[in-house]
Amino acid sequence: MIFRLDDRLLFPNPELAEPDGLLAVGGDLSTERLLLAYQNGIFPWYGDDTPILWYSPHERFVLFPGELKVSRSMQHLLRSDKFKATTDTCFEKIITACASITRKGQQGTWITDDMKAAYIQLYKVGFAHSVEVWDGNQLAGGLYGVKMGAVFCGESMFSIVSNASKVALINLCQSGRYQLIDCQVHTAHLASLGAKLIDRKDYMSILLNNLA
Repeated sequence: MIFRLDDRLLFPNPELAEPDGLLAVGGDLSTERLLLAYQNGIFPWYGDDTPILWYSPHERFVLFPGELKVSRSMQHLLRSDKFKATTDTCFEKIITACASITRKGQQGTWITDDMKAAYIQLYKVGFAHSVEVWDGNQLAGGLYGVKMGAVFCGESMFSIVSNASKVALINLCQSGRYQLIDCQVHTAHLASLGAKLIDRKDYMSILLNNLA
């Protein structure tokens, strides 16, 4: 059963999500609703041609920072100092790049103008964060997401220069600020870096224990 949200600030029990993780439709992208969603393991994912869709997958794709796999070639690249990583220096540029970058096998973007505006507001109030990767003075790649205590809920990443998004993720994992990186849904790329599926109950236990 898919629930339809109204103006009330609430969500149904995430365990009632459909097999594909779809839980609810409608509502808005207010800061209050987004924070409530992330606190309950729910995130928005939709396109310009659909209403707001809210998901809570039964299995969550996550990366424990201590289990990050860094190849020898990446270790060599990191030692070369080709790239420099920063945090929260140009959030709007990062989310704009994530929305506009061309991705293999994907048409368009799920990062709508409304989504961009909502997450920029989350950044302004201190809940959304970005990692930027620079090749000299040029932005080479990066990522952004939402911080829920010691859990980083990753939203999107991009590379203009090869391996820049990996550098951003490695920087995030090695920052010491997070117990878990929530990658939301499976991708082969992130699996190769050590991400894995865990049960929603395990994810929620970790999330709730790290919200303080």
